[in-house]
Amino acid sequence: MADNSPMDAFRAVLAGTARAVSGDPEVEVAFSADGGGALGKQVRVPMPSRNLPSEQVAEARGAADGAALRLRHHDASLHGRGQPIEAVARAVFDSIEQARVEALGARSMAGVRANLTASLTQKLRSDPLTRARTRDEVPLASALGLILRERLTGDAPPAAATAPLALVRDWIEERAGGDLDAMALAIDDQRAFAALSAKLLQDLELTAADTPPEDGDAPEGEQEQEEGESEQDGEDDTDNESGGSDSQMEMRAEAGEDEGDEGEQGDLDEEMMSDAESGMDDDSDNGAAPQRPNRPLADLTPDFGYKAFTTVFDEVIEANELCEPEELNRLRAYLDQQLVHLQGAVTKLANRLQRRLMAQQSRSWDFDQEEGLLDAGRLARVVVSPGSSLSYKVERDTEFKDTIVTLLIDNSGSMRGRPISIAAISADILARTLERCGVKTEILGFTTRAWKGGQSRERWLADGRPPTPGRLNDLRHIVYKRADEPWRHARRNLGLMMREGLLKENIDGEALLWAHNRLIGRAEDRKVLMVISDGAPVDDSTLSVNSGSYLEKHLRQVIAWIEGRSPVELVAIGIGHDVTRYYARAVTIMDAEQLGGTMVEQLAGLFDLKT
Repeated sequence: MADNSPMDAFRAVLAGTARAVSGDPEVEVAFSADGGGALGKQVRVPMPSRNLPSEQVAEARGAADGAALRLRHHDASLHGRGQPIEAVARAVFDSIEQARVEALGARSMAGVRANLTASLTQKLRSDPLTRARTRDEVPLASALGLILRERLTGDAPPAAATAPLALVRDWIEERAGGDLDAMALAIDDQRAFAALSAKLLQDLELTAADTPPEDGDAPEGEQEQEEGESEQDGEDDTDNESGGSDSQMEMRAEAGEDEGDEGEQGDLDEEMMSDAESGMDDDSDNGAAPQRPNRPLADLTPDFGYKAFTTVFDEVIEANELCEPEELNRLRAYLDQQLVHLQGAVTKLANRLQRRLMAQQSRSWDFDQEEGLLDAGRLARVVVSPGSSLSYKVERDTEFKDTIVTLLIDNSGSMRGRPISIAAISADILARTLERCGVKTEILGFTTRAWKGGQSRERWLADGRPPTPGRLNDLRHIVYKRADEPWRHARRNLGLMMREGLLKENIDGEALLWAHNRLIGRAEDRKVLMVISDGAPVDDSTLSVNSGSYLEKHLRQVIAWIEGRSPVELVAIGIGHDVTRYYARAVTIMDAEQLGGTMVEQLAGLFDLKT
């Protein structure tokens, strides 16, 4: 019975077509919730719904054709030798190679051409290109892929991409128009095409003119170097990391991380303490300290009238488990590049926050004491009146609560581009600065494992579509940095936010509860939860079968519960959308460039208000 289902029949048709297009009788087709691509001789295509809507069928056909054409016309080893190390350049290099192989099929097969066009239209709905409003927001990989496709096939870009492409088209044509013309003549020769691609990247200043394209071993060397950091002290750690990249070395020098002998010794002591605490907690899956026995809030299960159809497919996962080490190194290098032009502002923000926090921890003096340190400021009194006794002062500690801060970052698709870059950069800077001040920091992210519901929706369909199923997608909660983990061990993980395909839907209410419960389990006296988001929760699969306010209502209930009953202090920052209608303590920014400063001011304000 299952063999005759429409879904299985559709997959069989896709497999037959893929074998014909690729010229390989051993090619197989598999549905995937994470999008399309090819792995060996297996072609993965986006999984359509069981009723096979026409737009999802077209997307699957186009993905299958694109992967099959890549198997037929693409030499992976040749491509790998020419790939640049720089993340942006690498993405462009991959994108224009895919445009080449798809153009070869589109020019010779009208059906394939139609499928690829339909698939491209669907992909652009979630591509950050369509949301770009300035030239800096346009992803060059998407833009160059579309411009080259137009050169090779004569097909105009889809309407959704016309305006964003206009922002960069003149700049690209001025710098690399001749390269694009030459590439159109070399479409049948991958080696010549790759050489022209390398020249295009140089002309666009995405790679250095004297950088050998075969230098593919650098990430591994950088990885080995960073793994060796754990054996070095604070000064050696900085030197080794900086050795991987001149730009990183300059960035670190500007940031003032080398703080002199006294600062280095302090960092070393703190680092050793953090390492020891981290080692004691290796068996814990969330990096929390031993839980206190009296945790009434963590044991409560509020009845919000909200449910999930199934939690079987949800996951809480460490960032480094979602990405190969080599790719994680490249993504972190890309993030560092984004940080370079913000370095001046970032350094000021970090220093400002550090001064504010250290001021709360600074010691004060009791004067006119009988013993202690001699008060040199009052020696003049003894000179004027020799009969006066010497005055002494005693240093007194100011009470400063043991504190932990959790940064919960929205990893939804609408955060693509500048918002997620600035969020990752700001989280990086805050983690470094707070660690220097003795404040532990945890960095978390939330998204879903799939678009359109994933395996949860498939189970719901298989169960006969029961009404009001509740949340109908697979959660993915990501741990970028555990609270007891030193920043230098987790810095690479933040690059994961730059990975294409990671950012999907956002279900904020459950993410807030997850982050909150991790905080409640901590032993620190003061707990701060900072949420960085760009608007209301959105999950098409859930909202299509429940009320339109289902996720938003749950978010409001969770926020009210935390703000009204929990010792956790909640603050939110909205990017481009007003979140003050959800959170009692919130701020909205319209320009992503303001995010770093806003985070610092909000966090510093918390410490100013309560000590």
